[in-house]
Amino acid sequence: MTNPPQTTTLVDLLLRSTERYPDLPAASDDELSITYAELDRRSRAVAGLLRSRGVQLGDRVGLYIDRSVDVVVAILGILRAGAAYVAVDSRYPDARRDLMLRASGAKTVITRPDWRDRLGEVDADIVTLEEATDDACAQDGPAGPNDAASVLFTSGSSGEPKAIVLEHRNIVSFATNPSLPALRPGDRTGQISSLSFDAFHFEMWTTLASGAEMVVLPPVPDLLAADFQRELKRRRITAMLVPTMVLNHVVWEDRDAFAALRILQAGGDVILPSACRDLLGGKFDGELYNLYGPAEITTACTAHLVGEADLAGDSIPIGRALHGVSTYVLDPGGQPVPAGEVGELHVGGPGVARGYLDRPDLTVERFLPDPFGDSGTLYRTGDLVRERPDGVLEFVGRADDQVKIRGYRVEPGDVERNLRRHSDVHDAVVLATGEDSDRSLVAFVVLNDAVTIKKLRQYAEAELPDYLVPSEFVVLPAIPANENGKRDLDALHEELDQLRSRRENYAAPATDTERYLAEMWAGLLAVENVGRDDDFFQLGGHSLMAFRLNTKIKRDLGITLDHKAILRNPVLGHIASLIDEAKTLADRS
Repeated sequence: MTNPPQTTTLVDLLLRSTERYPDLPAASDDELSITYAELDRRSRAVAGLLRSRGVQLGDRVGLYIDRSVDVVVAILGILRAGAAYVAVDSRYPDARRDLMLRASGAKTVITRPDWRDRLGEVDADIVTLEEATDDACAQDGPAGPNDAASVLFTSGSSGEPKAIVLEHRNIVSFATNPSLPALRPGDRTGQISSLSFDAFHFEMWTTLASGAEMVVLPPVPDLLAADFQRELKRRRITAMLVPTMVLNHVVWEDRDAFAALRILQAGGDVILPSACRDLLGGKFDGELYNLYGPAEITTACTAHLVGEADLAGDSIPIGRALHGVSTYVLDPGGQPVPAGEVGELHVGGPGVARGYLDRPDLTVERFLPDPFGDSGTLYRTGDLVRERPDGVLEFVGRADDQVKIRGYRVEPGDVERNLRRHSDVHDAVVLATGEDSDRSLVAFVVLNDAVTIKKLRQYAEAELPDYLVPSEFVVLPAIPANENGKRDLDALHEELDQLRSRRENYAAPATDTERYLAEMWAGLLAVENVGRDDDFFQLGGHSLMAFRLNTKIKRDLGITLDHKAILRNPVLGHIASLIDEAKTLADRS
C-alpha cells in the first residue's frame, strides 16, 4: 500500500474500501457483524443526526459506549459530520470521564440510552445511536486532511492529563504507512485496546483502509481465563497490535498464545528479549514488530521486525523511521550526536500531531520548529536513544529518569537491562527513592523459581559498580501496567510504601484455612509473611491472578467460589471465611 497524498481523509479511506469491498465484513463483535456497505449507511445516518443537533466542522464530539461495532459506526458518523471524536473508555472512573469530556470541549456526547444518567454532570448535548435514522442521512462534512479528527489524552501519570489533537492526515499516514506490515481483505484484526489508547488507530483505521475486518474481543483477562490461544484461533484472528506489557505477560503464561496470527505488533513500553525468545521459539511463525512512538506522533514513528539476531541481546531495538518520518538524535543544545552516542529523540513527519488542546505553553515546549528539513515541526519525545552503525535505533530510557546517586549520574534503564541479562530474571524496573544523600535505587523484579534475592544481589554486585547496585529488591508476580498498557510507576511506588507499611503492621494467619491461603498467596504473588488482613490486589495481584487463585482453590479443595465475591472483598481473612462456609455447606449436603 502506498502513502496516499495529503488530500486524503479518514472518511476517504472508508469510502474507498466501501467501493471495493461493499459486501465484506468491516467490523464484528459477539452480537453483530456489519459489512462495509452497512457501515457506510449507518455512519451517514449518525452524521445526519449530529448535523441536525448543530454539530459543525471543528467541533468535538464525545463517545462514551462499550467496545463494540457501534463504536466504529459512531466514530465514522462523527467524522462525516465534520467533527473530531473524543473516545472515552467506559471503564474509566466518573471523574476521569468528566475531565476528558470537559477538557476536550465536547459539545455533544454519544452514549447508550441507559447511560444518560451517568452524564448528568456533563455540560453537553447527550444523544444515542438509536436516534439516528436513514431519513436523517446527510452529505459528508467539509473536513479536510488538516482538520482535527481525534482528541487523545496522555496517561496523566504526572499531573493533569493533556489533550492531544490529531488531524486526519496524521492518522491516515500511520494507517497506510508502507513501512508497516500490510493487511488485506480477509484479515481479521483483534480489537482489545482501550478506545482512549492510540493502538486503536491500528485496530480500526489500518483495518478499514485495507478492506479487512475489525473483531472486538473480550478483555485480556477474560481471554486468558478462556485460553488465549484457543480463543484467537476460534475467532480466526490474523493480526493484532497489543500493549507491550500484555505481550510480555501473556507470552510468559503461554508462549504459543499468539500462534494463530500472521502479524503481531507490540508497542507502548519496553518489549522483553525473553518474551521474544519464548514467542519466536514456539509455534508462532508470523511477523513480530516492535513499534515505538508517543501518542503525539500518532501511534508509531519507528518499527523493527524482530528476528533471531535480536534474541541474544539485552534489549530489542525500536528500529528505523517509518516511511515519510524523520528522526534526529540530538544533544541538549539541539545538535546531532555522533552515531553510537546517546541523545534525545526528535521526530518530524506527517504523524506529528497539531499540539496540545488549549495548552500553547506546553505545545511550544514539545512541538519545535524543524531546523533540519521541511517537515515543519519536530516533536521532542523526552526519550533517550542511540543509533547503531546500521542506522537502527535503540531505546535507552527517559531523559527525565536520570538521577544522582552518591554524586554519580545514574540512568535506571542501564540497571534494568543488566538485571534482565540474568537468565532467571523475567522483567525488572528500577526506581530511585529518597532525597539527596539518602537517595537509593529499588529494583522491582519478576523472577523464575530458580533464583533467590540473595543470589540476584550477588549477581548485581559482581556486574555493577556499587552505586548502581539496588539497595532493595522487591519481587513481584508481574510489573503493573496503567490504563494505556505502559509500566505503572506510580503503582510501583505505592507497592513499595505498602510493603514497608506491612512490615510494621503484620497480623499472622489465625486458622488452618488462612494459613493455607497465606502460603498460596506467598507463592503466587512472590511476597513474604502474608497476613490475615492483607488485600490480594494490594499485594500485587490482579484480575488475571484472581482467576488463577480461584482455579487453584477448586483444584486443591474441590470448592468453587464466586469470582465476583473475591473481587469485591479480596482480603485474605474474608476469602478464608468464604472457603470455610463453602466447606460447611458441602459437609451438610
